[in-house]
Amino acid sequence: MSNRRRICYLRGMEILIVGAGIGGLSLALMLHARNIRCSLVEATPELRPLGVGINVQPSAVAELTMLGLLDRLAATGIETAEVCYYTRHGQLVWSEPRGKAAGYLVPQFSIHRGQLQMLLLQAVRERLGADAVSAGWEAVEVDPDKGEITLLNRASGERRLRRADGIISADGIHSALRRQFYPDEGPARYSGHVLWRATTIGKPFLTGRSMVMAGHAHQKLVTYPISRPHAERGESLINWIAELAVPGDGPPKHDWNKEVGLEVFAGPFASWTWDWLDVPALFRGASNYFEFPMVDRDPLPRWSHGRVTLLGDAAHPMYPIGSNGATQAVLDARVLADQIAGSLVADLPSAFERYEADRLPKTANIVMANRAQGPDHVLQVFEERAPNGFSQVHDVASQQELEDIAAGYKKIVGLDIETVNAKMRAYSG
Repeated sequence: MSNRRRICYLRGMEILIVGAGIGGLSLALMLHARNIRCSLVEATPELRPLGVGINVQPSAVAELTMLGLLDRLAATGIETAEVCYYTRHGQLVWSEPRGKAAGYLVPQFSIHRGQLQMLLLQAVRERLGADAVSAGWEAVEVDPDKGEITLLNRASGERRLRRADGIISADGIHSALRRQFYPDEGPARYSGHVLWRATTIGKPFLTGRSMVMAGHAHQKLVTYPISRPHAERGESLINWIAELAVPGDGPPKHDWNKEVGLEVFAGPFASWTWDWLDVPALFRGASNYFEFPMVDRDPLPRWSHGRVTLLGDAAHPMYPIGSNGATQAVLDARVLADQIAGSLVADLPSAFERYEADRLPKTANIVMANRAQGPDHVLQVFEERAPNGFSQVHDVASQQELEDIAAGYKKIVGLDIETVNAKMRAYSG
């Protein structure tokens, strides 16, 4: 088949993406770049920049760069310079450079999740058309053999039947399509920990582009800036997450993202005042505090069912450890787009199975590594060995042990510098 005929044929293929989050929007852009027609449906009636901060690793930034989005990312995000691990006494345990400072040809970005989603949404509407995303339509059920999906508009009560050659479920941890294939799975698996998330306007700490993890397995702070400093005041929007162990059952779904008062969680952090960061003041500087249970789901035996497959949090929800949720969704999208582009319409179920064979074991390993605290495990090592602090870090753990903890997780999540850089060299080349 000639290239010209191949492009025309691919344009005749129709893919429907359920969910206009980071994974679904990234997939739409990647399919468009491969001359494959697609559209998206989103249950939320109005797409708005919700959420707080996330990190996008260089492996995903490379993919977004190849979509021509690097300048847009740089305009709203912060190029992360380093990640640092501190004890609850404010003592540095381990730090390492990130992004370009670590030798990657592209940055790691600390960015507001909602701003990233809006950036991707704008690109989708520019390239695929203003009507590429249909908001307010919730997936009800799907026929994986026929490629038919029933959609419900809850505002009007209208139901629609849509057909596509392939249907991608990118509708998050509470995915309706995942639930159809696994009706006995039940609610998300609660970790026994709760997160409180907020943003505060204040002076950035350390390098001004540092990502900090402090505490231990049962009490932790994660914080980093997600906006450029103000030209005069020098203040940035600082993202932070407070985490505490809260045994028992997780809150029901309708309580997720619940707004609470500062008194609910701030007490255990009252003494966390260090020369480089005043944690209680950081907490007080926020206007709203939102509560999230830390949950994930067990890895599935399969994602693909006929003309339907899962992507992102619908496929592999994981604890927010190691900055990998959004990154892995983007990497899913790249592999899936490549498999779709290399297939005929009749062979899409096989393409979905090849995508699954590549991505399911990798993401399952990350889910399980995050349950073991991922790279944050180093904090628990120091809490157990030196609960009252230390004089010299290597009295507690050798340099080799610290390096092994960091390197082990990088290997699991695919943060190999040469692989990312080779891809960027080929793209630039």
